[in-house]
Amino acid sequence: MRQYEVMYILKPDLEEEGTTQLVERISKIITDGGGEIIEFNPWGVKRLAYEIDDYREGYYVVLKCRAAHAVAKELDRVFRITDGVLRHIIIRLDQ
Repeated sequence: MRQYEVMYILKPDLEEEGTTQLVERISKIITDGGGEIIEFNPWGVKRLAYEIDDYREGYYVVLKCRAAHAVAKELDRVFRITDGVLRHIIIRLDQ
């Protein structure tokens, strides 16, 4: 199991229920893959450094988790195909 830091930005015009469902979906992928979420930190809506797809703001979420490499690959795949996600990054934390 490796430790990862995951940051993703969701579209700000999603309804609160849609945002909650996406956040829960991402968390479920980690836990269903045998991983555990160590730290979960939703930042909320923040201004973007530059415009992305005509959006000037985004809903930021940062989490730290411990999971297998396959879980990180699955997260990356899901982030890429999900419409509500503007940007994401998955960083492996070295010890």
